[in-house]
Amino acid sequence: MRKISVFFVAVATMILASCGLGAGTNTTNASSTTANASSAGIGAAAGNVLGSVLSAATNGQTIGNVLQSVLGLDKLTKQSLIGTWTYSQPGCAFTSEKFLAQAGGEAVATSIKDKLQPYYQKVGINSSSTQFIFKEDGTYSATVAGKPLSGTWTFDESTYQVKLQAALLFNITCYAKKNSNGIGLLFEATKLLSVLQKLTALSGNSTLQSIGDFSKNYDGLRIGFDFKK
Repeated sequence: MRKISVFFVAVATMILASCGLGAGTNTTNASSTTANASSAGIGAAAGNVLGSVLSAATNGQTIGNVLQSVLGLDKLTKQSLIGTWTYSQPGCAFTSEKFLAQAGGEAVATSIKDKLQPYYQKVGINSSSTQFIFKEDGTYSATVAGKPLSGTWTFDESTYQVKLQAALLFNITCYAKKNSNGIGLLFEATKLLSVLQKLTALSGNSTLQSIGDFSKNYDGLRIGFDFKK
């Protein structure tokens, strides 16, 4: 947990630096920031962690990964959801930085996606079978694992909730998240399981049950789909 706390201190340090409040943006100043953090009492081990984070941040991946693993850190508008979205990979996020840290950080979020991939493949979720189209008139059409879905939709920009009224006489609530190259639509695991059971008629299927079981291991976890245009 000490390393996780240091990780988020490092992220905060980088954000301040990018706003002109830190020591600077070149490699020399980044090294100076690491040295100052160590001298302030974080310690040699913490300084090494901070140095690693600063090094990784030169390509922008570290900050992006953290933002993409927590719901609501990167703002979405209703207008930004409108369009045709094609499935790219399993999606997951935590409801807060606290839950992300408790779970073990970004590495765990990436691991969860990797573990979901074979289960999704078994039930037929891929780029050619899963798509969402959000329209400006408040309607949507979709296919999930090749099964059609359509109806009306609303988006609450304060809670990031997407409510889908389906023509199949059931409602779906999920959460939208902005990714670096698209969006994620994420569910409480039990709700995702319910949706997949209704669409695929595979109630009780062990593969679907395994998808639903993911949330039991992590507090504040949402799982679903990442999409790109």
